Amino acid sequence: MKWVTREKVKVDRVACPWLIRTFVDAEAEFLFVPREQVMEVAERAGATPYDVPDVELGHHGKECSFEAIVKKYGLTRDPALVLLGKIVNGADTDNSLWRQPEGAGLEAVAEGFRHLGLRDDHEMLEKESIVYDALYAYCQAMVAQGKPEGAFK
Repeated sequence: MKWVTREKVKVDRVACPWLIRTFVDAEAEFLFVPREQVMEVAERAGATPYDVPDVELGHHGKECSFEAIVKKYGLTRDPALVLLGKIVNGADTDNSLWRQPEGAGLEAVAEGFRHLGLRDDHEMLEKESIVYDALYAYCQAMVAQGKPEGAFK
């Protein structure tokens, strides 16, 4: 399956591909294009648009695209993914919905990746995926310890 979003990824546009490849479609292909081309490329390539305005898998209210994907694909049964969604939301938005303390750290890490001189968005996904593996492991540990809201709440 093909997916398309805006180029120059950060937080939600990195977290979503990690989520999709890990839980929805291991063979997913991602296209990154200028904002104004997303819908045209989606139609032409038969790709699902995400993290752009006015699409199903975008921001709705104060929820981010990661959370929309978690809901659409029935992943809310995994409390670790729900917690990870709150962290991604905290890093990608003004953090007023969940007030998730870990969000600020994720935002700093994501910004740091933008300054590493990586060649393109695909390399960014490749390098940054380990961050989401680690965050998911953290979320699983928090849930196992009876802290489904994270360690810092």
